[in-house]
Amino acid sequence: MPPPTASSASHREEGTASVELIAAVPFLLLAVLVAAQLALAGAALWSAEIAARAGARAALVGGDAREAAREALPSPLRAGVRVEGSGPVSVRVPVPRLLPGLPELTLTAKGDLGDE
Repeated sequence: MPPPTASSASHREEGTASVELIAAVPFLLLAVLVAAQLALAGAALWSAEIAARAGARAALVGGDAREAAREALPSPLRAGVRVEGSGPVSVRVPVPRLLPGLPELTLTAKGDLGDE
């Protein structure tokens, strides 16, 4: 039996990179989905904070805090928003979900401009 050569060793490893790539793709997709969902949650929290500040500002000058807070939100977030208060304003915004099976998450932001 002849000793193994470099060319025979490389024949045994043909296709391993393809198999490793196929095994890694689901984990890469999961990482991308998690990052995108975290970005959506961050954007929802940012928007809720801006809306709470706008509502508190409107309440400070005698306007409608709830309407001001709703108008400060982007239109996709207005559907499930809950605005409470007229001095300190609390805005509860549901986080948009990328996949329907994910649990529902609601973020709350509070804004108060009085007594400054």
